[in-house]
Amino acid sequence: MLTLTGLGKRYGERVALDGLSLQLPRGQFVALLGPNGAGKSTLFQLLTGLFSPNAGDIRIAGFDLRRQARAALAQIGVVFQPLSLDLDLSVRRNLRLHADLHGLARATSQSRIAADCGRAGLAADIERPVRELSGGSRRKVELVRALLHRPSLLLMDEATVGLDPKSRRDLLAALHADVAERGTTVLWATHRVDEAEAADRVLVLHRGRLLADGTPSAVTRALGGHTLEDAFVRATADALAGTGRP
Repeated sequence: MLTLTGLGKRYGERVALDGLSLQLPRGQFVALLGPNGAGKSTLFQLLTGLFSPNAGDIRIAGFDLRRQARAALAQIGVVFQPLSLDLDLSVRRNLRLHADLHGLARATSQSRIAADCGRAGLAADIERPVRELSGGSRRKVELVRALLHRPSLLLMDEATVGLDPKSRRDLLAALHADVAERGTTVLWATHRVDEAEAADRVLVLHRGRLLADGTPSAVTRALGGHTLEDAFVRATADALAGTGRP
C-alpha cells in the first residue's frame, strides 16, 4: 500500500528526513514511533502532498505521488493532530461534505454515514453540531470521515493527543477492527510507547532516519532494551533528554 524510496526532506540546513525507505503491505497496523522532532509530521506532510520531498519517491497503492497525485491521494484517509472539523456543522453535514469532495454518490454516502456512525457509537449525535461533542467523540467523527471513501491507507498523526485513556483505547480498538475487517493499512504516528505495543509492526524514527523496523518484540531486542519503552528511550536518549519519558 505504501512504498518509500530514498525519501529526503530539508528545511534549509536542517535535515528532517534522510533517505527513508520502507514498504507497508495491505492490512497491517504500523506504529511510527519517534520523539518530538523525529520527522513524523514531516513524513505525513509529504505523504499527503502538502510539501514535496527534496529527494526520493512515494508510491501509494501503486500510484506515484509525483506523477499520479490525484489517484494516489484518493487512496489516503488522514486524521491530523489538530482538529479539522467544522464545529458549527452537524456530524452528518461534516461527513456529507467529505463524501461530496470525494465524488461519492449521495445514496452511497448516506448509507455509509449511517452505518459507520452506528459502528462508532455516534448514531445519537449525528444531527448535533460538532462543537457540542466531547473530544473523544470529535475524534470518532474524524475517523469516520477519514474512512468514508474506503481508503487503502489511513494516516493517523498523533491522533490521541488530549484524549482520556478510554477514548484512546476506543479509537485504537476501532482502527484494529477496520484493519481486520477491510484490510486497511494504518500508519499511526505517535511518541507514546503504549500505543505502539499492540501494533503489528513498529518503525522507530529518530532525526529523520529509521533506527528499527519489526514487531514490537523484535524492535525491543534490536535496540537493546528490556521493554519497548526502555529500548525506545535508550535509542533516542539525546532527543528525550530533559523532556521526561514518552
